[in-house]
Amino acid sequence: MEFTGKIIAILQPKGGVSKSTGNEWKAQEYVIENHDQYPRKMCFEVFGADKIAQFNIQMGEELTVSFDIDARQWQDRWFNSIRAWKVERVTANPMAEQVPPMAAPFPSAAPADFAADDKDDLPF
Repeated sequence: MEFTGKIIAILQPKGGVSKSTGNEWKAQEYVIENHDQYPRKMCFEVFGADKIAQFNIQMGEELTVSFDIDARQWQDRWFNSIRAWKVERVTANPMAEQVPPMAAPFPSAAPADFAADDKDDLPF
């Protein structure tokens, strides 16, 4: 799945040590807002110090985020996790592709080879 928009918040990083392996982990959450008529926001997570550094997400950037959604249960409640696996910078304005190109304007002057005193040879 993909979501394109502007980064409007960068939340505090989280980290810890895995109970099962003893390895350290790090996660960072970001909030992105799209540019629809009724804008929507999505909070997504980047997991791993290497991915956080690779993506290098900054406040105000226009991004397309590819992500996976997963749910987990804890104490009889379910929680969704939206984890980014790819981030791309948006280079062109997505609204520009939806606007059709404008037609060339009509010439305002008569062509140079047109003479006003030429006889009209139309048959009617």
